Amino acid sequence: MADLPTRALARGFRLAAVPAGFVGRRVIGLGKRVGGRPAEAIAAEVQARTAEQLFSVLGQLKGGAMKGGQWLSAMEAALPEQLAGPYGEALTKLQEAAPAMPIRTVHEVLIEQLGRQWRTRFAEFDDEPAAAASIGQVHRAVWRDGRQVAVKVQYPHAGEALATDLRQLDRLVPVLRVAVPGLDADDLFGELTTRILAEVDYEQEAAAQAEFARAFRDDQDFVVPGVVHGAPRVLVSEWVDGTSVAQIARHGSPSERDRAGLLLCRFLLSSPPRVGRLHGDPHPGNFRLLADGRLAVIDFGSTLATPAGWSPRLTAFLRAGRERAAEDLIRQARAAGVVRDSEVTDQALLDLVDPLLEPLRAEQFTFTRPWLRGLTTPFSDPRSAISRTQRRLHIPVRYLLVQRVAAGTTGVLCLLGASVPLAAEAAAWLPHFGRVED
Repeated sequence: MADLPTRALARGFRLAAVPAGFVGRRVIGLGKRVGGRPAEAIAAEVQARTAEQLFSVLGQLKGGAMKGGQWLSAMEAALPEQLAGPYGEALTKLQEAAPAMPIRTVHEVLIEQLGRQWRTRFAEFDDEPAAAASIGQVHRAVWRDGRQVAVKVQYPHAGEALATDLRQLDRLVPVLRVAVPGLDADDLFGELTTRILAEVDYEQEAAAQAEFARAFRDDQDFVVPGVVHGAPRVLVSEWVDGTSVAQIARHGSPSERDRAGLLLCRFLLSSPPRVGRLHGDPHPGNFRLLADGRLAVIDFGSTLATPAGWSPRLTAFLRAGRERAAEDLIRQARAAGVVRDSEVTDQALLDLVDPLLEPLRAEQFTFTRPWLRGLTTPFSDPRSAISRTQRRLHIPVRYLLVQRVAAGTTGVLCLLGASVPLAAEAAAWLPHFGRVED
């Protein structure tokens, strides 16, 4: 059986090959410049070849390394212009077209999970994968009752590969303690490890997907494919066609991009009150825009239980920030445990969140790459007042997934360049969000 490389040394060498290859190409590029080729053409060639190597290495490693690449693809809008093109194309491939595992390995997993007579469950089974991602790849098939289905087959030792990559990330804990003193880095990586490893459990994913499918059955805006069969490493769901949001962002019309952005926001905002769960992985490959204008959601490996819907405290915090009510804002932040440092003033906290909440003040907000890049600059500059305030905040681990969803969704909306009535959507789904304090 062709296994994923799971040893830390082997995976580390492959990851190290990306920057090493880049350095080598820069040296070759210098030689070409001496030979008379334009610097711009050489730079473009170096970036394109490095991007292709990035796709190849992360795709072959799969596991946590590839999930990191997929996460970067959702944040492509924040990349500088000279990198957004070649790296964006390569990272988009990671969303749904990673290098496939051999068909012999696929069959071995199917035998292990569904029994030696697994083919009797299907009227047809296409050995050519329709998509391949970080933990498993998808094959198109026809279930024995005639339904078109998607069969997600997990890579052998995917859990071990994820665990290895996560252990490599543990090395960042000391760095994070210095960079973000208010963040409990040990708890952060513990929570991250728990959530990522949960994605290896396809039975757990099937249960979550079934909850979403029941809540959104016959919905006018959304399609969640029903679960046909679940096993620990094989998940069979109803097949859905459509154009991925990644492709809509690159080739869609303005109306398609706006529609995809609106429905993405509506799905994520409405899920906690409607389903009692938050979808936790808003990268573009998990969403499809159908011909009839509905949005299909196809991956539920990462979700967060929200049995009471959205937290009223979160709503109160957002409402205070939207209204620029500094005293109320810091009161809500202290109650949530986000602000513990007495040196954080109400004005400093407002200055930090004010630009982040700009989309909630406009009747219709257009998300753009320049807006996102301008937003991220002061946060990444350790000399800025906003960065200093951010380092004094305490980020409870329970907010980790919500922050990931908010950041990832913002990145996707900026990729789309979508114009969205976000304030109206928030008012529809967040408790009392539309109410303005007297």
